[in-house]
Formats: sequence, C-alpha cells, structure tokens
Amino acid sequence: MSLDRRLWLIYSIILLDVVIGAAIGPVLPEFVRGLARPQLWMVLGTGIFLGVQLFSAPVLGRLSDGWGRRPILILSAVGTLLANALLFPVRATLYFANRFSDGLTNGMYATIRAAITDISPPERLFRNLGIEGAIISLGFVLGPMASGAVLTFWEVEPSRQVAYVVGLAVTLAALNVGLSLLLRETHTQRTPVRGAELRAELSRAVNPLTLWQRLRDQDTPSRGLRPIVLMQIALTLSTGYYTYFVPFISIGELHLDARGIAYFFMFFGVLSVVINYLFYTYLADRLNQRRAIFWLAALGVPILVGYGLVGQSVTRLYVLTALDCLTLSLIQGLLEGLLAQRTTDADRGEIFGLNQAVQGLASFVSTLVLAALSVVDLRLPWLWFAGCLALVAWQARQQLRQAEASAALTKS
Repeated sequence: MSLDRRLWLIYSIILLDVVIGAAIGPVLPEFVRGLARPQLWMVLGTGIFLGVQLFSAPVLGRLSDGWGRRPILILSAVGTLLANALLFPVRATLYFANRFSDGLTNGMYATIRAAITDISPPERLFRNLGIEGAIISLGFVLGPMASGAVLTFWEVEPSRQVAYVVGLAVTLAALNVGLSLLLRETHTQRTPVRGAELRAELSRAVNPLTLWQRLRDQDTPSRGLRPIVLMQIALTLSTGYYTYFVPFISIGELHLDARGIAYFFMFFGVLSVVINYLFYTYLADRLNQRRAIFWLAALGVPILVGYGLVGQSVTRLYVLTALDCLTLSLIQGLLEGLLAQRTTDADRGEIFGLNQAVQGLASFVSTLVLAALSVVDLRLPWLWFAGCLALVAWQARQQLRQAEASAALTKS
C-alpha cells in the first residue's frame, strides 16, 4: 500500500470516529434531562471523558512506539464500539459509563498524529496535519447531518430518537473496526515495551503530576517542546467551548432542539473544513507560524466574548461561527505541526501521548471551571474561554520576541 493510500485510510478512520461522537451529541442532553441542573451533569460527563485521557493517552502513545500504531488503532475502534453500545438504554448512569469507557480509548489521537508524522515528508507535514484538522471538522458536520437525516427520513417519534441515533453510532463504530484492520503499519523503528516497563508506564500514567517532568526529560533548549505544549495547554483551556456548545445552545436562551443543534454543527463543520483545507494547503507552510498563531488568537478573543452575548439570536450565533472558522479554529493544526517537527521515530508516540494527556488535564480543569460558572450564569464560561485564548496570544508574542532577540544576537 502506498503512503498516500495509508494516509487516506488514516483520515477515514479519524472521520468515522469523529462522526460517531458528533452524531450522538444532539441526543446526549436526553440522558440527563430529568436530573436537577442538567447542564452541570452534561459538563461533568465531558469532564470524565477528558479526564480519563490523563493516563490513557500516554500509555497508548508509548505502546504505539513499541507495538506499532495499527494495534492501538484497532483497540481504540473496538473500545468506541463497546462504549456506544452502552447507550441503548437512556439512563444517566450509562451516559457516565459511556463517557468513561470512551475516554479510555480516545487517547488514540496521539497515535493518529504519530502515524501521520511517520509517513509525511517534512515538506508536507503541516499540510497533512492541517488536513487532519479539516477532517475532524468534516466529522462534526457529517455526524449531526447523519443523525438528522435518520430522524427525518424515518420520521422518528421523539421517544425513539435516542435509540435510532445510538444504533447509527454503533453501526459506524463497527465499520471503523473493519477500517482499522485494513491499515498497514506505519511505524517500522519500534522500541519493544517489556512487561516491567509497561507496569512502570501504567504507574506513571495514573499520576498526572509526573506529566510535565516527563516532558522535561524529553526536551532540550534547542528542541523547544515545552513552549509549544504550554501554548497548547492554554488553547485547550479555551477550546472547551466546542463541548460547551451543546448545553449552551440547548439549555440556554436559544433553546435549540436536536434538529437545530444538528443544523448548527453542519454549518460550523462545512465552513471549517473548507477554510482549514485552503489554509493548510496553500498558506500554512508559507507563514511564520508563531506570528500567525498570535494574530489568530488575538482576533479570536472578541469572538468568544460575543458567543456569550448572542441572546436568542440564531443569526448572531451563525455570524460569530463564521468568524470563528477564519481565526481561532485554525490554531490547533499550526501547534501540532510545530510539535511534530520536534519529534523523532523513537519517541513520537510517547511525546504525542504526553501532550494529549496534558491537554486532557487542561480540558478537565476547564470543564470544572465552566461547570461552576455555568451554574451561576450560562454566559460566564465564555469569559473564561476568551481569557485563555488571550493567554495563547500572549505566549505566542513572547516566543516571537525571544526568536527576534536571538536572531538579532546571532547577527551581531
């Protein structure tokens, strides 16, 4: 199988995985609707999903360095299938069980990025990782589109909508298991993981306090891993709004139903995938990436503030979403590209795993903050997201100044 065919198979696996998660998004509020403060329970479920990745992502990343990317992707696909099968009865307890079990294998994205980097020539690295971001955006379109189409075509009555959507998710998850089995290995220079090393990895993984130290052990001043990871932490704190959209637009002043939520994500996803594809195909490699991150983040801050002020206006929501796609939604791919450039064949999976775990910790912290703020007022979390994005802009500006000072010193 040629490199390009392997790459497109990896993209297909990503697409299906995101479609599955996005398809069930519009019906997840049904699992907690009967509870007091449903928005709090929705956010808590998201926190569980993200928090579990604190230890699953480093373990899966390290195992992918030792055993290969393919076995980890197969394991993750099977885990997603089993996790979604839990959702057939509409029970709050099963919602939380799904969030926990799905989070265990969602650490696969460290393996995905390592696999893309494995088979990407240096001159195509930003493009290929940027397309990954576009594929994820496309999944956010197709997921709600697929669930909306199922509910509309079969004219499903409200009491049965959850069962139909979960059935769709389970079917797609089974298909993704088949795609994962078709993938040929991308990682040839493996470092075997022995039993004692695996036990040590599991022991370290359950202690999130060691994550930063482990990144320091992999880093050098010339490599510059940690400044990039710090920007990704701040960005992750701000992009918690992706998961906050569902409770905000369904429980808040907009009161969108499952179909309205699906249409919104369809618009967001279509626009995002087009803009991401064009940006990473024609611009990303030609820009100063850190300068681009600074401007995209700075322009994104007022957009996040604006989301909290949409009130009952769906038009304002859509306008802000269009501006979002042109600014802050482009940042993640740039940071992933900068990080990928600083990995090697021997440690790529581990570094991506540690990075995903650190981001998982940031997401968990952000989830706790927005849960507390949303209890007071559903609009307050948007101020938190905007402040964290402002931190990304500040960090990028600091790195630019350091690079300019270093360049001036070299010339002198």
